[in-house]
Amino acid sequence: MAGVSKEEKDKDSTSQLCRFGRDSYLDRTSRPIYALAYLAFFIVLYEIGTILISPAQLSEALAQPQIRVVAFVWVQNLLELLGFSGRLTWLSTPLVVVVILVALQITSRTRWAVSAKDFVPMTFECILLAVPLVVLSLLVNHTAASMALQSAGEQTAGEPRLLVDIVTGIGAGIYEELVFRLILICLLMLLFQDLLGMTRPRSVIFSVLISAALFSTHHHIFFVNGRFGVGEVFSMAKFIFRLLAGVYFAVLFAVRGFAVAAGTHAFYNIIAAVLNAYPYWTGR
Repeated sequence: MAGVSKEEKDKDSTSQLCRFGRDSYLDRTSRPIYALAYLAFFIVLYEIGTILISPAQLSEALAQPQIRVVAFVWVQNLLELLGFSGRLTWLSTPLVVVVILVALQITSRTRWAVSAKDFVPMTFECILLAVPLVVLSLLVNHTAASMALQSAGEQTAGEPRLLVDIVTGIGAGIYEELVFRLILICLLMLLFQDLLGMTRPRSVIFSVLISAALFSTHHHIFFVNGRFGVGEVFSMAKFIFRLLAGVYFAVLFAVRGFAVAAGTHAFYNIIAAVLNAYPYWTGR
């Protein structure tokens, strides 16, 4: 743009691959401050949801590695290593999201203003972006339709427990995007581009594929609380679907920012949980 220095451009840019018109809807909603403001509702809903679930049902849910939000436990484990007590880790884990997003907002040097009116179109955008994943899950898992409509983050054993599925699905949307996209991709980019000197395009490709592969793998085997756990029984169809979903979320993260990526992930999980609750969709 004529009359705008490179320094001014950098000042208004974000970490996303695409640059949108200054202060346009796409530009505003890709900022870290929007991610913090928009996802605050989901974070609170996840915390309240775990309280509203009956203690017996919650204990059973948390004991099942298939439906536990492993990424949330990883953040808890990190806080425990830093000296936080057991109960305090549950309350402090959401603050990790807040601190990271505030730090990114500061370093991005973009405007802090947030318009609540943008939240409605953001919600519709996230829901629409979740639809291709629902369709993809049916195409990839057409031989196991009951598995296809489980959330990309979690899967429930036994009879459908809609509230648990929705609550864990929201948590997975936030914390899996935090770990596998916001943190892991940034670290891999630092490794490949800055430390190993690879070109940016090649660094992006390697970072996205590795993060997507690890995202898919952790649904089958994971390491929490100092030991390995086993999740879902491995099947190539489920692994490929989540691999593709990981790439899809990475593209959303790179183009639209953390808010839309995490929101799309959460809404996909919610849609999947609702559809999976009905025998017509699961074949039960």
